[in-house]
Amino acid sequence: MTYPLNGFHFIVDWGGKRTGFLEVTGLGAYTSPIEYREGVSPVASFTKMPGKIEYPNIILRRALIAGDNDFFNWFQSIQMSSAERRDITIQLLDESHQPVIVWRIKNAFPVRIAYSGLHAMNDNLALEELEICHEGMSVENG
Repeated sequence: MTYPLNGFHFIVDWGGKRTGFLEVTGLGAYTSPIEYREGVSPVASFTKMPGKIEYPNIILRRALIAGDNDFFNWFQSIQMSSAERRDITIQLLDESHQPVIVWRIKNAFPVRIAYSGLHAMNDNLALEELEICHEGMSVENG
């Protein structure tokens, strides 16, 4: 029998020390159709063809831990029109901790870093998130 996969057991190899994350969002791709119509066409509607493939930004979210400044240090690598680019691997794991699906992200660099709000009457985890852009991905579904 084949069961659907759970999305809560995963690991992110992003080039930093910690690989444990609370959440990864933004995995995907899309294309916007290009519409055109030649003037001699007898049909009054557009012909459509696929445009370029685009990839949304990915957000990596994790708990803040004292002494771990890896997200901020990578974000600080942005200088003028350059940044430290990294290939990132995200693996969805099965119950025996083996990868079932692997997303390979190429040439990623950070575009935003954010921290959760601080509130004296709250007992939530302090979080940090890093938003990265990239130049494409591949998916291995094994």
